[in-house]
Amino acid sequence: MTVDQRTAFGEPSLDVSRFAADVRESLNRVPRQLSSRYFYDPLGSALFDAICHLPWYRITRAESRLLAAHRDALHHHLQPLSTIVELGPGNGEKLKVLLESVVRDDEPIDVHLVDVSSRALQTAADTLGSLPDVRILTHVAEYDAGLRELASQLKGGGRTLVLFLGSNIGNFDARGAATFLDCIRENLSEGDALLLGTDLVKPETELRLAYDDPLGVTAAFNRNVLVRINSELGGNFDVRQFHHEAVWNATASRMEMFLGARSQQRVRISALPMEFTLAAGERIWTESSYKYRPGGVKGMLEAAGFTTTAQWIDERDAFALTLAEAGDR
Repeated sequence: MTVDQRTAFGEPSLDVSRFAADVRESLNRVPRQLSSRYFYDPLGSALFDAICHLPWYRITRAESRLLAAHRDALHHHLQPLSTIVELGPGNGEKLKVLLESVVRDDEPIDVHLVDVSSRALQTAADTLGSLPDVRILTHVAEYDAGLRELASQLKGGGRTLVLFLGSNIGNFDARGAATFLDCIRENLSEGDALLLGTDLVKPETELRLAYDDPLGVTAAFNRNVLVRINSELGGNFDVRQFHHEAVWNATASRMEMFLGARSQQRVRISALPMEFTLAAGERIWTESSYKYRPGGVKGMLEAAGFTTTAQWIDERDAFALTLAEAGDR
């Protein structure tokens, strides 16, 4: 394996000025909000990795089981496959499961990892380091910027597969998901493919445990965004005075996470500059995680110009992997 680190695909979202602008805009909304994209500083990433090991958060294990069970069929569908692009590779473990099948015939393959975090990219590259005949290229970039740049480079040769796993599509609302899938399709050639991981609707009690675990790891993950604002933007949030809330919104088919103020606070963020009062009981909306039904996933992909090739479902933990081919536009 060889690794090539690239950082030229636009400004990473971890830039302080972008962070500050987004915090200002979202905290001025009604209700106040903070983007879940800013959960993932080094501490937040470590906390999320811990969440993935909790018995109540089963997304990672279900998806890994599906990848292991169906990787041969996936490889068969995609021949000749020359390039894989993963958007948000995490620690690289799921991609490694897939690649152990894809590269077993000693055909060389290029793997492009796209993320805003150079630390996360290095972790994923290290995980994949033992695989032969794989060239890893890491790109510090927003997903859309990375896709556009790669599209200009990946002309000719075999087919390209884009991976968007972990039900990360669930962090977009319906309009945002449609726009993002359109972006992926626009940057693929006809016959290229997308493998999409989606968490499915399941009983509310299971969902609430997954997003409000008894050990409090998810609560720490949620509150860490305030720690980050304090550290990087000169905020004065009293983190101890916020409690974590996880709510199932059945009408919108999504889990919602909030930080609720236990008492009134006068908040100052010196880097913005910004000052406001949070009333006791006021909530900051930090994440929405949409849950899907299998037919809805297919419909969403088809609306973006894909044709569903296969869909594999883990019935035990209600999770789906859907393989879709880029059609004629």
